[in-house]
Amino acid sequence: MNSIHQYGRFYKQVKPALESKIEEFKIFGYEQVKEKELWDYLTKKKWKKPKEEIQMYEIIADILSAKIGDVMNFTTVEAFKLGDFALDDEEERKELLK
Repeated sequence: MNSIHQYGRFYKQVKPALESKIEEFKIFGYEQVKEKELWDYLTKKKWKKPKEEIQMYEIIADILSAKIGDVMNFTTVEAFKLGDFALDDEEERKELLK
């Protein structure tokens, strides 16, 4: 999960902030968002161009300021890229439209 991105070296240290953000999402009814999805959003979208001299407080601020809409949009686009949805399946269409 944290091996490729430059900020992966901070993963263990910022894990409590990730967990806190996931708990916040759950409070607002977004229980399906997992820590890996949040980390993927941050590393692939928010931190697409990493800073050389990033400080840990900046990483934590980015984690805590992540918006559920941005994370969900990113996750949906990634799912389509991976071909996780087959629109010819009635059940998957219903799930997508929820």
